[in-house]
Amino acid sequence: MSQVLILLRKSLLSFWRAKAAVAITFIVPIVLIYLFGHVFGLYPNQNKGPNGILLAVVNLSPEPAAAKLVAALKAEKGLRLITEHENADGTKRPLTEADVRAAIKDNNYRFALILPPDLLPEKGFGVRMKFLSDPRNEIEAQMVNGLLQKTVFSHVPELLGESLQRQAHRLLGSPRLENFNRTIANTVADHFGGDREKIFAQMNSGDFGFSALGQAPTPAAKPIDPSLRRLDTNAKPAAATTTADAKPAASAAPDIFSRIVKIETEQVAGKQVANPMAARTVGGYAIMFLLMAVSGSAATLFEEKQSGIFQRLLSSPVRPAHILCARFLFGMILGLVQLAAMFLAGRLFFGLEIFQHALPLLAVSLSAAAACSAFGMLVAAISPSAAAAQGISTFVVISMSAVGGAWFPTSIMPDYIQRLSKFTIVYWAVEGFTDVLWAGRSLLEVLPRIGVLTGIAAVVMVVAVWRFNKGTLFD
Repeated sequence: MSQVLILLRKSLLSFWRAKAAVAITFIVPIVLIYLFGHVFGLYPNQNKGPNGILLAVVNLSPEPAAAKLVAALKAEKGLRLITEHENADGTKRPLTEADVRAAIKDNNYRFALILPPDLLPEKGFGVRMKFLSDPRNEIEAQMVNGLLQKTVFSHVPELLGESLQRQAHRLLGSPRLENFNRTIANTVADHFGGDREKIFAQMNSGDFGFSALGQAPTPAAKPIDPSLRRLDTNAKPAAATTTADAKPAASAAPDIFSRIVKIETEQVAGKQVANPMAARTVGGYAIMFLLMAVSGSAATLFEEKQSGIFQRLLSSPVRPAHILCARFLFGMILGLVQLAAMFLAGRLFFGLEIFQHALPLLAVSLSAAAACSAFGMLVAAISPSAAAAQGISTFVVISMSAVGGAWFPTSIMPDYIQRLSKFTIVYWAVEGFTDVLWAGRSLLEVLPRIGVLTGIAAVVMVVAVWRFNKGTLFD
């Protein structure tokens, strides 16, 4: 038994000394649990849903209800409203439809709601709106649609009241409409009680009780006042109202509103994509596996040192800088070949349109491969051993993939993680691939993404070379 305990102690000590194994066993799962907790809303007091998705709102309507609708959208935690355009001199002005179309095309934001001047038409009854979108991420697009419909339909009763009041004003004229509202207010006050002036003001504001359409009957209704029961001798007792009776009324409200509220939708980008899901997801997984492959390749530097290859190379007219440069170029070539294989697989399996965008896709792939190769070199430079390099790369790659948007939209995450995502290779590579494969952008239009990835590659490679010079890899 003592021998078993001695061997167990040896195994535990060996495991504890292998910091990479400890990190993969404990730190990586904890980080993923933390991130997925935000995705699925598992934390107490957490806002269940997206966090600050940008939505531009162009309010061209003079109606008071339109301003209240904009205020309600601003109060929605899942959305972050943009209502003004900043000029070159720093001054601001209200957004126009041309502004939001250009901004969506430039990917400054992906969704816009336009409240037109004829939000409440002069003739007819209803509400008109326009919704512009660039749904390059399906999850994000569905969330925005859900939040928008919830907020809009909660304010439909008020809008419908204004629309009805306007039509009555057009048909009856101001004096007759005012007399009509006054008569109804007095009748309601006489038979049901209440303040006459408040009822009159409520009717003048357009509140005709449409809000009841959007509210399902409560299961346990309050007992009916005996003084009011005499108004309907055939009324069914409150206890006789069944769930089956309530369902049609509850489900009828959205159907009624959808017939009256006309929301014109227009997809500004991605309409020409044959397989939208593939265009959105292949790039994210491609960059994740590329980081893993390049990091693993860079870790072979330790194997070459242990085998004595470095000593033989350095005894010839070869300097450490030559070895690092060759290894960096090897990582780039490996990255390009791997990306090409994955995009060709996407073409073969999902009909991904890559040949139509060959030049910008190649440019983004080249810059992404350079950034990934530099990352692999940095991992090798800061690691004391091949095992440590493997552990560090696994931890960082998985974290960057989760935070950078390779698995799910960053808008689901808290604000500080959304800001952090912009410091990752994954974020800029995913944005670049999506710009090409989803939005069909040209080489000139994706140059900013390429510039960021190239800058990351240069900075990371400089740090890696500096760390190699300080280390003992080539000693």
